[in-house]
Amino acid sequence: MRAVIAEDSVLLRIGVVKVLEMAGFEVCAEEADAAGLLSAVEEHRPDIAVVDVRMPPGYTDEGVRAALVIRRQWPDTSVLLLSQYVEERYAVDLLAANTSGVGYLLKQRIADVEEFAESARTVAAGGTALDPQVVSQLLMRRHSDPLDRLTPRERDVLELMAGGRSNSGIAAELVVSESAVAKHINSIFTKLDLPRADADHRRVLAVLRFLGLANT
Repeated sequence: MRAVIAEDSVLLRIGVVKVLEMAGFEVCAEEADAAGLLSAVEEHRPDIAVVDVRMPPGYTDEGVRAALVIRRQWPDTSVLLLSQYVEERYAVDLLAANTSGVGYLLKQRIADVEEFAESARTVAAGGTALDPQVVSQLLMRRHSDPLDRLTPRERDVLELMAGGRSNSGIAAELVVSESAVAKHINSIFTKLDLPRADADHRRVLAVLRFLGLANT
């Protein structure tokens, strides 16, 4: 898989590049601002763009706005946003624009090389990876809870789904079998009245319902 990096901190950019290369990615370009990022994506059409939320010249939301442009103009390129702090409106903006091939992680997660690499692979493959702190913040913004029908274990499964975990990852975290996880997920789909569709689409809908980003 091919990646483009946009991060103005040279040291952090070098670290991200090294982690991605160790994870099997080919890094096509390294940029320090949003304009360079968009040019690199247009030229290389990578599988994933790893983007700092705040970049020159204003250090506000340049990375987010560039990410939205990428998702609109080059939908085959997934986007993984990196942020120093949880800024929930940026996560909401990105998820509202497209629910597949997106990620939002705190920069501190890069220190866990294996976890960060797995998140990058998930997003590049069209999945979703959300930092646990981002998930918590999004949950706090809900005014009502449409999930009362779920059991505590089903809520645990859904929370891990929201964090981008696969069935095997959920099974390992909860110390249960993958078949048990599959049964919980099917029960979640039923209890949330999700329309019949392919499994990946229903997972996305369930996660959005969990985060309060979809109509109940």
